[in-house]
Amino acid sequence: MNPTVIFGVFALLFGLYTAVIRFSNPEKLGKLAAMQKAFGKEVGTGVHIIAYTVVPIVVGCVLLFRGLGG
Repeated sequence: MNPTVIFGVFALLFGLYTAVIRFSNPEKLGKLAAMQKAFGKEVGTGVHIIAYTVVPIVVGCVLLFRGLGG
């Protein structure tokens, strides 16, 4: 199997996992609490969403499309 597809699936699943956990059990996300403490609640949450949810999902999608020949 193409490594690009494997990394794409991993990144996509990681982004989806953090999105689900953030709403269902945010206490499990230690880096979320650290970012909220460092940047404030709103900015810390925003940085965490971008870094751990949006970017992995976008990168995962791009890698999947490239790996599958799209």
